[in-house]
Amino acid sequence: MNDREIDADWTVNTTIQRFPSTIEVFNQYGVDACCGGAATLREAALEAGIGIDQLKYALERAARATATAS
Repeated sequence: MNDREIDADWTVNTTIQRFPSTIEVFNQYGVDACCGGAATLREAALEAGIGIDQLKYALERAARATATAS
């Protein structure tokens, strides 16, 4: 796993803590990043009606964009 790879078993809160820029992705997909923050990314994707691969791809792009902007 590279330093910008996101694990589907992380919680929403863990993902945001490690990569704050991902909050925009969660908002875009309608994932509850507040009260639903304890859900794993798999659970959050299921709840939002999107595939986990689609969510991970978007999250990893946001994480990489932040890293390259620094």
